[in-house]
Parts: sequence; structure tokens; C-alpha cells
Amino acid sequence: MPPTSAPEVRVIGIRNIPMVQAGDDLAGQIIDAAAAQGTPLEEGDVIAITQRVVSKQEGRIYPMDHFVPSAFALAYAERTEKDPRVVEAVLRESKRIIRQAGPVLITETHHGLKCANAGVDASNTGGQDLVCLLPVDPDASCRGIRDQIRARLGIEVAIVITDTFGRPWRLGQTNVAIGVAGMKPFHDYIGQRDLDGHELRVTLLCVADEIAGAAELVMGKLDAIPAAIVRGFNYERGEGAATEIVREMALDLFP
Repeated sequence: MPPTSAPEVRVIGIRNIPMVQAGDDLAGQIIDAAAAQGTPLEEGDVIAITQRVVSKQEGRIYPMDHFVPSAFALAYAERTEKDPRVVEAVLRESKRIIRQAGPVLITETHHGLKCANAGVDASNTGGQDLVCLLPVDPDASCRGIRDQIRARLGIEVAIVITDTFGRPWRLGQTNVAIGVAGMKPFHDYIGQRDLDGHELRVTLLCVADEIAGAAELVMGKLDAIPAAIVRGFNYERGEGAATEIVREMALDLFP
């Protein structure tokens, strides 16, 4: 028999999480805030969390003066009217520079992520002359939060850490997954048949990125909602990781 109701996924912003500081109990803050607003975490939920609060909790906020500019950073900053300390932070967080486009450095981070300015950002850092760096190991950060929720509530959830990236060929940015735990990041259709009977050969949906993008719709950039519950999505459980999403260099069309 056909299903009696249409598939449904809910995306619920978690409000009133305190301003996160280094060393805070982030998992506990998410658990408490979700319960207080009447949407306690449930078995099978996906919790999307912005990179910024994870970085804050892990002490990845630094004063700009922490980064003493190199000769390259000084020269590049002078040409592009950027703060040389920020340029130095970008260089230290980068494995290599891919492109220089005006004031923007497109780099490969030590995680293998390819993004603008190695993910270094001075917005929403909690003060002036501060920069935020990406977590050292976002997948490990996700596993830690997942494990704490499991220990406290006795439920299995998935965790996705999100950050805002641009895309080749398209204007605007979208949230993507830079850390994953408790779920496989892909839905693999390869080898299955479409409605006309054709075999699908290349369709591999990155559902972790789709979750990150959906969560941003309720989190926003200025609304102080750093986490969201994605409820009702039938993901494949397992020890997935965002490192699986990074395309191998040999297959990269934009090396």
C-alpha cells in the first residue's frame, strides 16, 4: 500500500543557548536549551551546530596580535589593504594557496578543505581585534558532542558542524558540513534504477551538506541561534566523517 502521509522533515532552531566561551559544556547547553523551549532532543535527531560556537568552546579565538606577520603577509596586505595579522593567520591555517583573487586568498586548509581565507573570520568573535579559526579536527569535535549527548540522554543522534562556503559557478554562499558524526555523509544511488529503468551511475548526494544548508534557514547569521535540530530525516547511521566529502586532488576540477 502507498504511504498514508507525505514524507516530512522538521528543522527547529535552538534558541537561548548562552554566549559560548572557551571550555563551556556545549553539549549540555544544547540539551538544556532544546528542552527549555519544548523541543527536547530525540532519538535519531541530527543536531547542526555552527562552526563558530565550536571554535569558541575549543579556544580557537585569538587576538590578532597573536599572529606576527611574515614578509609575505606584509607585502600581500599592503597590496590588498588587508590587516597583515589576519593574512598571517590565514597563511598559518593553510596547507597551500590555491588562488589569489583581490583581497581573497583561496587556500587548502590543513583539514583538506578548500575555502576562502582558510576559514579565518573576524565576525561574531565576541570582541574587537579577534579572529576565529576552524576547529583543529571538526569530525572529532562532532564525535565528542555526540558521545556526551548519548551519555546524558541515552539516545543516538548525529552531529553536523556547519560553515559558510562559496561555490564555483554560483553567486552567494551556503552552509556546508565541515564535521560529521553518527551518520554517513552521503546517500548513494549508484547502481539503482530511475523511474524509467535507467541505471544511475554518478548520483551520490551529500546529505550532510543538505542538512547544513537546511539548518541555516532557521539559524541565520545575526539571530544568535547557533544550533538546530533536523528531525524526521531518514539518514544512514554509522561512523561517517566530513573528511570523506573532500574530493581527491586527482579528481578535483579546480586544483
